[in-house]
Amino acid sequence: MIDFKHSMAAHCESGTLTNLLNHKGLEISEPLVFGISSGIFFGYMKTPMREFPTIFSRIRPGKILDNFSKNTGVVFLKRKYSDPDKAEKELDSLLEQNIPVGLQVDFFFMDFFPPWHRVHINVHYIVVIGKEGDHYIVSDAYHPTIARLHRDSLRKGRFARGSMAPKGLMFYPVEIPEQIPMEKGIRQGMKKTVFNMLKIPMPFLGVKGIRRFGDKISGWPAYARNEEQLAHNIFMITTMLEDQGTGGAGFRYIYASFLGEAATFLKDPVFKEYAKRMMEIGDDWRNVSLFASRIAKQRDLGKDKLKELGSLIHRNADQEFSFFSDLRKSF
Repeated sequence: MIDFKHSMAAHCESGTLTNLLNHKGLEISEPLVFGISSGIFFGYMKTPMREFPTIFSRIRPGKILDNFSKNTGVVFLKRKYSDPDKAEKELDSLLEQNIPVGLQVDFFFMDFFPPWHRVHINVHYIVVIGKEGDHYIVSDAYHPTIARLHRDSLRKGRFARGSMAPKGLMFYPVEIPEQIPMEKGIRQGMKKTVFNMLKIPMPFLGVKGIRRFGDKISGWPAYARNEEQLAHNIFMITTMLEDQGTGGAGFRYIYASFLGEAATFLKDPVFKEYAKRMMEIGDDWRNVSLFASRIAKQRDLGKDKLKELGSLIHRNADQEFSFFSDLRKSF
């Protein structure tokens, strides 16, 4: 087993990347990784494949790795596979060279978690740090300790089918510049975040996506077969904002932490104020979560309650428009 410092994290992708970088010798925090990678986002989508609309509050899985590399100059090896045997053989070879390896997997097959905790989601990230017989040694940023995973379970996780299938993806850092341009990376990360939140010309992304969410929530009963299905999907708002590895409030708290650290690197106390404002925005997203969970549990899903929920969401849209408009002036 590789001597690897296991740490839990707010989010699996940024946490996995942070742990790999720390092992490679780059001491960096998860909020910095997340912010430099422009991880914060928002989208509201309704597709024919889904009965109900869905929301997301982070950039597309895999882009944290790509954006961090682009903004810092850190080079990663990334490889996908069609042959599970070849994928396993190359993983074993890297472990024999004492190289910890990041993998994309279906979370359901991480059976070191209890059954009630596991769901099928193809964009979970782990680090494999060793092998003993037929078991791999795994550092999972959501698990409190190093874990063991049978090779069959890992293979199923790496080659699960469906949306955003992992396709055996593995990755690890191979080159870290002697001087990381942290200040430049931080500013580039902020610039891309502002563009994503304010400038993407699509009505369902960024702040426009938050407004669409607020507008459309009162119409969700039309998608429901019955009250139970409606309640379940209203409660999923809370799940997406709080429980999907976000560190709370749709990644707004972790982004606030990034802004606080950015103030030190950029030697500009104004970013401490931005951090405070983002924490307050996070509190308001948490109010959305609490309101959604309350009316779902109480089955209080009348038109007035859904309009009230929409008003809370619109308030967040207004605050985020103001916040990112001001942030744009600071770099």
